[in-house]
Amino acid sequence: MQCPFCGLDKDKVIDSRSAEQGKVIRRRRECLRCKRRFTTYERVEETVRLMVVKKDGSRVPYDRGKIISGLTKACYKRPVSAERIQTLVEEIEDQLYRTYDKEVETTDIGQIASDKLKAVDRVAYVRFASVYKQFRDIEDFLAEVKEVMDTAAPLDGPTQGKLF
Repeated sequence: MQCPFCGLDKDKVIDSRSAEQGKVIRRRRECLRCKRRFTTYERVEETVRLMVVKKDGSRVPYDRGKIISGLTKACYKRPVSAERIQTLVEEIEDQLYRTYDKEVETTDIGQIASDKLKAVDRVAYVRFASVYKQFRDIEDFLAEVKEVMDTAAPLDGPTQGKLF
């Protein structure tokens, strides 16, 4: 494995453990040159790649990184840990692979992701929905916020009952 810091491809494995309900092996490595540590993940490559049908009709291979990126942006400066985001991505992927055989539309991915995010953090959900639902104007945005405020159960903790 190539060191992300110095580029040497010689390292030693310090720790290895199962992750994501046994679907992934997480390895902690140390570069033999610069002595810096980094983490790698080993997962089974799906034999049938899930294809994503975009709004323009084009098809691209499913990319887990895009979901991680979208959720990370939505959760920016929110009390949602990186581990929780990873768990959300795993839940989304589990649902995608259980529900769809070969193709899934971007709107379906967005709906699944927004539903899961809504249960975790309502502000992050509204941020995500503002991109996913492509609000045309401020009225669309306010209608979504009102719906979240009217339908969501109060949250525990310091943000209890507050959206912003």
